[in-house]
Amino acid sequence: MTNNVAGALCYLVGFITGIVFLVLEPYNKNRFVRFHAFQSIFFSAVCIVFSMVWSWIFVSLLFTPGLGMWGLMSLIFLVLRLAMFAAWVFLMYKAYNNEEFKLPIIGDLAAKQAGA
Repeated sequence: MTNNVAGALCYLVGFITGIVFLVLEPYNKNRFVRFHAFQSIFFSAVCIVFSMVWSWIFVSLLFTPGLGMWGLMSLIFLVLRLAMFAAWVFLMYKAYNNEEFKLPIIGDLAAKQAGA
């Protein structure tokens, strides 16, 4: 499998495929694949933590008497989840095109872990 396909597949199932490509022998030595694997792991972790925190806030507001903001909160959550999905597809597209696109904070961490 070529490096661009392996880099794109790192994002397919989030941190699971990121870890798989960090363990697989020919790909764990390739800096391009390692970068995308680490960025996939970090991006997935941020999405999961964000979803957990947002759910906690949503449930807290849901049971707060008199606020009734659950409709607005669920709409905002839907928009943010669509943005996360678009970012996920965009990262797969960039990796498939042999580009090392760095997300603002996560990308620098992934580059350090991959070994500049």
